[in-house]
Amino acid sequence: MNKLPKKPRNENMYKAILSLENVDECMKFFDDLCTVTELMAMEQRFQVAACLNGGMIYNDILAETGASSATISRVNRSLQYGHGGYGIVFARAGEKGE
Repeated sequence: MNKLPKKPRNENMYKAILSLENVDECMKFFDDLCTVTELMAMEQRFQVAACLNGGMIYNDILAETGASSATISRVNRSLQYGHGGYGIVFARAGEKGE
């Protein structure tokens, strides 16, 4: 499913994200980095992933998030067959009691 990028990734951007100290700083950075549409899409995909991770079914996720069935399916594939990024985040959130 995941294709390798055609050119090398910019590790400096990811290091910059790791340097942010709190949610407010993170939101400011992403507000500068992304368009409103890009942010809304990423936030929706993350919300869908959280719903799927919590065991919700497609119809309930659609009603809760407004995501299309194609988006829900794509996020589900990432959860099942991706690189494990969602799993890392959800496991750490669970450790913190979030």
